[in-house]
Amino acid sequence: MKSSTHIDFSQLLAGAQAVVAEAAAKLVAMQSQPSGLRTERKDLLDVVTEADLAAEEIVVDGLLKLTPGAAILAEERGAVGEGGARWIIDPLDGTVNFASGLPWFSVTVAYEVDGVVELGLVHAPKAGLLARYLRGRIAEVDGAPARVKPTATLADAVISVCLTSHFSPELVRRTSAIVERLATVARGVRIVVSGGFEMSLVASGRSDGFVSIKADVVSHATGNDLIRAAGGRVTRLDGRDAAIDDLERIATNGLIHDELLAALNAIR
Repeated sequence: MKSSTHIDFSQLLAGAQAVVAEAAAKLVAMQSQPSGLRTERKDLLDVVTEADLAAEEIVVDGLLKLTPGAAILAEERGAVGEGGARWIIDPLDGTVNFASGLPWFSVTVAYEVDGVVELGLVHAPKAGLLARYLRGRIAEVDGAPARVKPTATLADAVISVCLTSHFSPELVRRTSAIVERLATVARGVRIVVSGGFEMSLVASGRSDGFVSIKADVVSHATGNDLIRAAGGRVTRLDGRDAAIDDLERIATNGLIHDELLAALNAIR
């Protein structure tokens, strides 16, 4: 594989976008198939479907053709290969939504070189959303520049919170306490559970914030940099900037960030 200094990242983004679009189209077709989907249990009540596996095969095969020799970190197959460059892939972020016939799911990929995300994509075909990120050059959602919403106070904000079926009882308790707290101080609380999609909503100014206390790297690798490029913040609960492999992910437009952190850290 070429060294990162010789890769045309703009061209690579275009190639990756075509691969992601193919996987997204496969998901749309499979969600509507009359025979239904084969579904298996994963952790706790979480599931994996045949669509997850089909989309992952399309994405992994397509991206490796673009970058032979790159390592892969994917939702279903885990880590494959090693080296300074890797693709981080969630072929179906929002599996439970997808399997239930809901539109809130996406194909999410990011290309990381020596710890830096160089480019990323979030494609939510049924929700009509496409986010593109190219470090230092592109941060856009649906063809428009990514810009966070100018909401100035938490009382006027709508925050999405991740509460998913693979959470342990303790994580469910903590997340329920977060929902209860935000219900008293924010304008609205939403539970969508498709992290890449939700972070793209923050970056595009359609949502004010996103909270997850167990955020996986494959769903959120693009979101961190996309939101920051849009003028927002992404931190842990202690206020430190969140890295892509941090479990805690508090993402906002920046203006309400400290107020949101204070509200979350006041929970006992």
